[in-house]
Amino acid sequence: MNSEELLALLSAVGHAQRLRVIGELADGRLYVSELARRLEMSRPLLYMHLDRLEKAGLVAGRLELSEDGKALKYFELTPFELKLNVATVLAALQEDRTAAPPQATGDGDGAAEPPAAKKPNTTRGTRT
Repeated sequence: MNSEELLALLSAVGHAQRLRVIGELADGRLYVSELARRLEMSRPLLYMHLDRLEKAGLVAGRLELSEDGKALKYFELTPFELKLNVATVLAALQEDRTAAPPQATGDGDGAAEPPAAKKPNTTRGTRT
């Protein structure tokens, strides 16, 4: 997991409504309309939260046909374990370093230098 994936995961679980979605799906899969009713949330808002959870790999959605031919989108939790400590953060940063090609900076050591601060011209307007 790189830092971008870690941040997506933390962002996904860092919202009260998304935690409620996870809580409702803990007992098993539900279709969107039923989930929206239980959470007393509009379907468009629920889809936004489900999208964030799905991109983070916490839920999975699947379209199915009911017996009467209606298309129903079901969501369920994917098995996950969230462990955040210094080692997790360091591993994500190390993954970034090994996956990304080094950026050319001209100095050869791979470290980016901050832009030089513009210094005020102190010789102008001085009296001698």
